[in-house]
Amino acid sequence: MKKGIFSYALLLLLHTLVALVVFVVPFLSKVIALLIPVIGFYIVYRNKNANNEVLLVTAYLVGIEVFLRMTNGNYNNEFVKLNIIAFMFIGMIYSNFSKNAFIYWFFLILLIPGILITSTHIDYNLDVKKSLVFNLSGPLCLAISAIYMFKRRVLFSDLQKIIATIGLPIVATTVYLFLYNPSVKDVVTGTQSNFETSGGFGPNQVSTILGLGMFIFFTQLVLFSKTKKEVLLNGFLFLFVSYRAVVTFSRGGVITAVIMIICLLFLLYYFSNAKGRTKFSLVFILTILMTLGIWSYSSVQTGGLIIKRYSNEDAIGRTKKDKLGGREIIMDTEIKLFLDNPVLGIGAGMGKEIRKESFGMEVASHNEITRMLSEHGLFGIFGLLILLLTPLVLYINNRQHLYFLSFYVFWLLTINHAAMRIAAPAFVYALTLLFVQVKLSEKEENSVE
Repeated sequence: MKKGIFSYALLLLLHTLVALVVFVVPFLSKVIALLIPVIGFYIVYRNKNANNEVLLVTAYLVGIEVFLRMTNGNYNNEFVKLNIIAFMFIGMIYSNFSKNAFIYWFFLILLIPGILITSTHIDYNLDVKKSLVFNLSGPLCLAISAIYMFKRRVLFSDLQKIIATIGLPIVATTVYLFLYNPSVKDVVTGTQSNFETSGGFGPNQVSTILGLGMFIFFTQLVLFSKTKKEVLLNGFLFLFVSYRAVVTFSRGGVITAVIMIICLLFLLYYFSNAKGRTKFSLVFILTILMTLGIWSYSSVQTGGLIIKRYSNEDAIGRTKKDKLGGREIIMDTEIKLFLDNPVLGIGAGMGKEIRKESFGMEVASHNEITRMLSEHGLFGIFGLLILLLTPLVLYINNRQHLYFLSFYVFWLLTINHAAMRIAAPAFVYALTLLFVQVKLSEKEENSVE
């Protein structure tokens, strides 16, 4: 145990140093972006993916994506997604995949009509390739990840290693935010999403990944802290990440994290015996106290503006007309486009172009559901039904997957407020498909059905 906590603390310290070094020498972010897939490939190749090393490498890529993007380390916006797709294929070569995962190959086939419509669109001002990659890299990353993870047997402790691996670079992201903006009081002047407290990057994406970090360190605290030192360390990380998530003033990631934690607590209580439920009461009280502490401190640091933000008010207390930051208008136009083109849709990526003509400016969709409807029509509906129902069907015989509800909620809520700009919702969705057990027999390890 001492060795475990030492290794964990050392990794956290290393990622703190990474944030500091990149803050001082920004160019090193690009070096890190190149090193991760190279080192990751070496690890997978050396071990022949015997212990699902692919999942650890891709989990790390998911966790570090926002850090790379806010520090200009990404070579393009789809860099991490494309790397994840490549590693998933490598994993399939070494460890095969379930024949029952055909449902996600079918999901990819359903995207083809929308691609063909866009490809035949005659507009010399439209970069068809760029438009398709921007809109389909997320669904493609989700489908390929889902195919690899579909009913793949893993231990619950190994699943925790996977999400803890996501959490390590999130620590680097949080530390970088503190270095970029140590004083929240000095930059918060209104109730809109704040780029200063988000490292100069999109608050929505930062809030999303920090929200995932909140859940990760909450699980580390509640389920995997066996000593007082571990309790203090994980408790501090949960509070630190939560505070920086709240002060981005982007509500989506924080609200999603809260619902994820509630789902976890519900399952913990449901599956606990009488003795376990007594301990659960202490966990519940601790959670309430930490939540009140984070909220109170955030309120003080923002001069009460964070309360107005979550009450949908402006800086002087007037209720805002739009509750979703203007996203309602985009969603309304996408629903109208679907009703006008219900069978084939308008074509993948064409929604952004049509809004450019209507509004005079490029406005990308924040909602993957309405985007699928408008751009893929009836095929989009079938695709969404596959994504929505398949994990639920698998969960019937996968009750040891304690994080299922939390992961499912993260994906569903995130694609409703942040679409699939980053790889996190795609990867976390695929994690719902893992067949999780407390203990595996030797035959079952690394197998798929």
